[in-house]
Amino acid sequence: MADSQELISFIAQMTGESNLRVEENLGEGYVRLRVSEAERRQAKHDIQHVEDMVIELLRNARDAGAQHIYVATYRDDDLRKVVVIDDGCGVPEDIQDRIFEARVTSKLESMHMDRWGVHGRGMALFSIRQNCEEARVITSGANLGTALYACADTSVLPERADQSSWPVVEKDDEGRHVCARGPHNIVRTVAEFALEELHGCEVYLGSATEIAATLYQHAHRALDASQLLFLDSEEQLPVVDRLGYAADAEDFMRIACSIGLSLSERTAHRILAGTIKPMRSVAARLLRERTAAPQESAVDLARDRRGLRITRDDLQAFARTLERDFAELGDRYYLSLAQEPTVRVRGDRITVTFDIHKDE
Repeated sequence: MADSQELISFIAQMTGESNLRVEENLGEGYVRLRVSEAERRQAKHDIQHVEDMVIELLRNARDAGAQHIYVATYRDDDLRKVVVIDDGCGVPEDIQDRIFEARVTSKLESMHMDRWGVHGRGMALFSIRQNCEEARVITSGANLGTALYACADTSVLPERADQSSWPVVEKDDEGRHVCARGPHNIVRTVAEFALEELHGCEVYLGSATEIAATLYQHAHRALDASQLLFLDSEEQLPVVDRLGYAADAEDFMRIACSIGLSLSERTAHRILAGTIKPMRSVAARLLRERTAAPQESAVDLARDRRGLRITRDDLQAFARTLERDFAELGDRYYLSLAQEPTVRVRGDRITVTFDIHKDE
């Protein structure tokens, strides 16, 4: 026994602890695994199908206090790619990679028990990263919500063959809506979660285009145009509202990419023009509920609905002109520009912002 322990210690020193799976050789073919190896094996057991990964991402968003969760997913050859965007409490920048480590959790004093088991052990995101090709936070911040990306190789982590069918919903003996029939695919996984959290949060499921259109409409309703004038960047907004900051299709495409939704410029134009409609929530679709349409005002046929478009070069030239003209005012009031003026075009309005220093 002593010789075995010495050998283990020698190997640990030569190769590093990460390459050593055994903490103690007990004899008779029995060993005590190191904590890291035990965690890795548990993680492999926790996530056995793509659908397991999806439910863990949903539970993670719910436990972060999200009231709205948006799931964009698509298949690229053998790769299943999933983006989950939520309006929960968010993750501070300096901890965004560490949340994928084992036993890292924000739930020191609490845990969540639901139909899928215990949540709050700090193992869900660790399990996802162990079983996926990639898992990372795309963007987040304290009180700003989160966009999280996961990519699984379905030849290693399998998924159901039928990923398009929606489940049939019926009432059980207690009068609750449940998924009664249908393949146990990603759609059903999200549907079961949406029904379980029917009065807790709304869940949306679709392609990147469908989710982008839905986020844009929700942000457009929630944001006041006046508050956007005082923002330097969309990153100051919650993740779910950032598409509402887009001034044009090029801007929309850039912001969508920054939250994990890849779109073409043509698709961005169609969303801004309203030709791609937003989605109903998963629960609303399952329960055949109609989403209340916003009250439409009378159509002004004389109104020019063409968006104002100014080239980037012309905007930069305009900004340089304004910077020169500011010099006279600055000399009179002892002011100087902190940076060149910011010019934004939104609808039929051009907004110019001067960031200034007061000279001593």
